[in-house]
Amino acid sequence: EGMMSDLQAQFSAAAEAAKNLAKRPDNETMLQLYALFKQATNGDVAGSRPGGFDFVGQAKYDAWAKLKGTAKDSAMQQYVDLVKRLKG
Repeated sequence: EGMMSDLQAQFSAAAEAAKNLAKRPDNETMLQLYALFKQATNGDVAGSRPGGFDFVGQAKYDAWAKLKGTAKDSAMQQYVDLVKRLKG
């Protein structure tokens, strides 16, 4: 089965767990989760940065853009580790 499928399984479990955290993480952490998830599933940031008063959209875009060049499996691992920490 190789390591990739194992990481994939952990990532899926972490994504599920992230939806059911006892305590909602702060915005900074939520952005980190979002960005790592996008990087892990889609790779580098795509599309143009939202303009105007879409501050949430801009923050999400910027968080994702910071991870540019991060390998998908590396982003997956970071996501899994972050969710583990949040679960405590």
